[in-house]
Amino acid sequence: QVQLAESGGGLVQAGGSLRLSCAASGRTFSSYAMGWFRQAPGKEREFVAGISWSGSTYYADPVKGRFTISRDKNTGYLQMSSLKPEDTAVYYCAVRAGAGAGVVVSQYDYWGQGTQVTVSS
Repeated sequence: QVQLAESGGGLVQAGGSLRLSCAASGRTFSSYAMGWFRQAPGKEREFVAGISWSGSTYYADPVKGRFTISRDKNTGYLQMSSLKPEDTAVYYCAVRAGAGAGVVVSQYDYWGQGTQVTVSS
């Protein structure tokens, strides 16, 4: 099993920044990809950003140019800048075995508990 623990969420004004972290522990894989998803009230969980084992990054259109995904050993990060009220959601990190990053919820094997991000206008 892999345990994922997110941190860094909170309340921020529009235009502000937050940095989310995701610490992975437990079982290790020879290669794995990490993704960030978010879920707003009444909406489905949606892909935000992903990073492959090799370091290739992928972003959903609404966050391109504002969010940056990165990783360092067993910790992943999501740097969020120029935040908007529509970015308000619970943010989840996820890990999938294998090298490539996926953009669909079902492609990921392990999930964190989520961290709330609220952007006020």
